Amino acid sequence: MKIIILGAGQVGGTVAENLSGERNDITVVDLDRDRLRELGDRMDIKTVAGHCSWPSVLREAGAQDADLLVAVTNSDEVNMVACQVAYTLFRTPKKIARIRSRKYFPRRGNLFGNHAIPIDLTISPEQIVTDYIHRLIDHPGALQVLNFAEGKVQLVAVRAFYGGPLVGNQLRELRKHMPNVDTRVAAIFRRNRPIIPEGNTVIEADDEVFFVAARNDIRAVMSELRRLEHGYKRIVIAGGGNIGYRLARNLEQRYIIKVLERSRRRAQTLSETLQRSVVLNGLATERDLQIRANIENTDVFCALTNDDEANIMASLLAKRLGARKVMTLINNPSYVDLVQGHDIDIAISPQQATIGTLLRHVRLGEVVNVHSLRRGAAEAIEAIAHGDRSNSKVVGRRLEEIDLPEGATIGAIVRGEKVLIAHDDVVVEPGDHVILFLIDKRHIRDVERLFQVGFTFF
Repeated sequence: MKIIILGAGQVGGTVAENLSGERNDITVVDLDRDRLRELGDRMDIKTVAGHCSWPSVLREAGAQDADLLVAVTNSDEVNMVACQVAYTLFRTPKKIARIRSRKYFPRRGNLFGNHAIPIDLTISPEQIVTDYIHRLIDHPGALQVLNFAEGKVQLVAVRAFYGGPLVGNQLRELRKHMPNVDTRVAAIFRRNRPIIPEGNTVIEADDEVFFVAARNDIRAVMSELRRLEHGYKRIVIAGGGNIGYRLARNLEQRYIIKVLERSRRRAQTLSETLQRSVVLNGLATERDLQIRANIENTDVFCALTNDDEANIMASLLAKRLGARKVMTLINNPSYVDLVQGHDIDIAISPQQATIGTLLRHVRLGEVVNVHSLRRGAAEAIEAIAHGDRSNSKVVGRRLEEIDLPEGATIGAIVRGEKVLIAHDDVVVEPGDHVILFLIDKRHIRDVERLFQVGFTFF
């Protein structure tokens, strides 16, 4: 697939890095020549320096025969104009744009589509990250919570703790512990190395365990792997920008929310806009401000400013002062692995949270949902099975008959409103949503081919 990425910032760079290793033809466009040179040195991509919305620059980037345009510059307006130019002059078939401002989404009418501004998909990294954090807060103790099949199935990552009922036991014991709950462990990461789970696999303390279950069964499964945490009540948010504001607005009806904002003007705006949240003006890295926020009785401290260093320092201070759980937004990917798991419980990468939304529009076959895991090392995929036994590699076959690529496991199948946890004797039917976990992205094309309907297979 030929893909043009407009914007070489953190989001654009992450998109390029995820797609360049999958035999795609990638061109990145940006005004910053130094940044383009850096990306070009690290990846097998083409680069074009220039204004992303100029017709001559898009032509040089190859818009005339591109399959996909991804406009993720920091300017909503540049992204919109670039999509308009690509459609009008070059008839680029698919266009994705980053639109941050909610002002472009009026309550009535739709600005986006070929009838108006020709954008096929709008993405807001801020909203994606907000939803991501919201799910973590709703599932105390989870490292990651991902939805599939409109939320009917969830993939949850937890760290197995000493004292968990299943720790030290084989996975096959899970069904004996919970005879009325069906689940499947999709993957285990032990000391950052993946393990394909088998029935005789023994869970060890500190394992990062990814399991699949119906939404209502998640909490029961978590209780087998770690001490079940009490629900959160008091939350402090450092940073009243787009993400901090959206999170406070989403949570303030159910939780006690305090927002720490350094700008007096922004703090005034937040206090007038938010209904039940308390807004405190000052630096989140200041001890006195955190003490005023009653940090020692806080269940979750979320550091969500635009400054990685400030987020890290504020989080370390909050943890030292007694915050029960700390979640930290970190834009620089190289920082994430350095800080997570020590005083910082969860490091949140906005790029990795966003990339899945883009990947599902790049994947071939009937892939309808993609989530990037473990900083891009693994993927969780939702694909729809079509065809019949004569022209499909999956339909009409028991799961044990499907020739899965190395490192791939099927976790669950959603058939209408019914959730079927993957067992060897389950037969795939047309229209089933199949949830897969892939620990080695080099085999992503093999997974895609599984769900492509051919003329005939024997």
